[in-house]
Amino acid sequence: MQLPARMQTDYKHDKTRLVPIGRQSKLDSYRKKQWVIRPPDDRSAQLAKSLKVSPLLAQVLINRGLTDAQSASVFLRPKLTQLIDPAEMPGIEPAVQRIKLAIANKEKITVYGDYDVDGITGVAILWQLLTLLGADVDYYIPHRIDEGYGLNAEAIRTLEKSGTKLLVTVDCGITAFSSAELAGQLGLDLIITDHHQPDPDFPKAVSIVHPALKKSYPNQNSAGAMVAFKLAWAIANEFNSGRRLEPSLREFMLNATSLAAMGTIADIVDLRGENRVLTSFGLKSLPECKLSGIQALIESAGLTGHRLDSFHIGFRLAPMLNAAGRMGHARLAVELLTSEKPIRSMQIAEYLKEQNKQRQQYERRIFKQACEMIIERNLHHPDRKSIVLANENWHTGVIGIVASRIVDKFYRPTIMINAGAAGNGIAQGSARSIHGFCLLSAIKACSHHLVSFGGHKMAAGITIETEKIERFAAEFETYAKQNLNENDVSAKLDIDAAVPLAEFRKEMVSELQMLGPFGEGNPKPIFATKGVRLASPPKRVGSGREHLQIAITDSTAAVRCIGFRFGKLEKKLLEHEFFNVAYQPQLNTYNANTNVEFVLTDIQFE
Repeated sequence: MQLPARMQTDYKHDKTRLVPIGRQSKLDSYRKKQWVIRPPDDRSAQLAKSLKVSPLLAQVLINRGLTDAQSASVFLRPKLTQLIDPAEMPGIEPAVQRIKLAIANKEKITVYGDYDVDGITGVAILWQLLTLLGADVDYYIPHRIDEGYGLNAEAIRTLEKSGTKLLVTVDCGITAFSSAELAGQLGLDLIITDHHQPDPDFPKAVSIVHPALKKSYPNQNSAGAMVAFKLAWAIANEFNSGRRLEPSLREFMLNATSLAAMGTIADIVDLRGENRVLTSFGLKSLPECKLSGIQALIESAGLTGHRLDSFHIGFRLAPMLNAAGRMGHARLAVELLTSEKPIRSMQIAEYLKEQNKQRQQYERRIFKQACEMIIERNLHHPDRKSIVLANENWHTGVIGIVASRIVDKFYRPTIMINAGAAGNGIAQGSARSIHGFCLLSAIKACSHHLVSFGGHKMAAGITIETEKIERFAAEFETYAKQNLNENDVSAKLDIDAAVPLAEFRKEMVSELQMLGPFGEGNPKPIFATKGVRLASPPKRVGSGREHLQIAITDSTAAVRCIGFRFGKLEKKLLEHEFFNVAYQPQLNTYNANTNVEFVLTDIQFE
């Protein structure tokens, strides 16, 4: 069986946190997932009839909370007209008017963004629109390691000396009180656009564009790129004379949906409501996007001609863009997304591809070291509720990814710290959480040990004096024990339905694709079949023979499966006549033939 093209590389951390647990070594054999199978719902037949879809698809919709035909129909068939009018975004009107004044007076504007994909794409959107409108505009991205996250004082002083009069943040700034104060003292007007959790008070600024400033705003889960997209849209409307955008502005805004979709998917925000509308349209538009940098990125990733989905963004394109900030400087990624020169775009894209390969090497090494440390220190014991690790040789740009992988493997809130980050006794850390545990609240409770921190409930960053790491780790564990029980740190696998294999005909699997794009809040559906047996001997595949190909049957049908990192289960499968499988069905096309196959999510033995 040919591996699907999208799966021929190692299967990495899945943003839905539904990750195969194929390794059954001493590192994770203890961690058996609890299957939570949704029971059949009596309403599915009527909903299926109303929508003219299968009962199985209707069941999944009900599982997602879409129980009536109207809301389910809107979900299945998103339209751009369902986007919230940008005028409704809190703080947007004064921001538009100040930017309009800056353009009229030829004042220099600098767009200041975060170094991740959300920030990069948001900066690219605003910079390109302002350039199109004739503004004197530049962009600034802080260096991840040298400057850290957010609006920093040294950068503000540098920008003021360079002639900047108006500073517009993207994906940062909502808690930058001292930096905002400094900007005002230096005569810089500041517009903050952000989506991170604000404090009760706000920094001093001409305007703060943030969805959380008005509780009635419908999309509280806007990504930073979405906020930037809305500001760009509002500016375009301000400079437009008719009811419809003039051709150049309209073409740009359509291209901008692709950028905003990439930022939204990469930042793991909830992919329902308006975010679903934007990402759905942006993904469809991505292959035809007229931005040369986007096309170079797609070509370099080997995705030309593919129908792109959230998987391609999360695991192929976003890691390449993120590699710029993790391994070097993210300004290069913004240059790629704003370039009008195809040759230069391809040079940058190929460079980022190589940077990403280097990042993967660092990641594998650090992950292996971290796992060994966890076993050595017995941090995976059932009584432990958190994991905090530090090493002076770990790369700051990679530890966040490794923290995610540690969470996937051991299912504990995890903080990875580069103890030699700055060489001055100050360490930098990246934290990732499990569902139901607010990471930001936990870090705040221990913040007297920290130099600084920021983030949200699922991901955060810290800086800490190296001598305080041990005390911080102990207090963080105490907080985790007080707020988590044994059941909380037991990984669960949500399964949409128990289904016989014969249910998955090609038409059915194709219909299930209507549920995409998948991501946070809308995970790819997982199904289970119990009491299956091998239809042919299992086969280990891949360069390290760590993946597994099997064919299964339940007497109703036989289906081929691929289990990524399930290779070590080969012997156990041969020892058991019957077993249970959880999987994601998909269509695999090879040599012009399309067949149903399963991507295994879990295997359980009675």
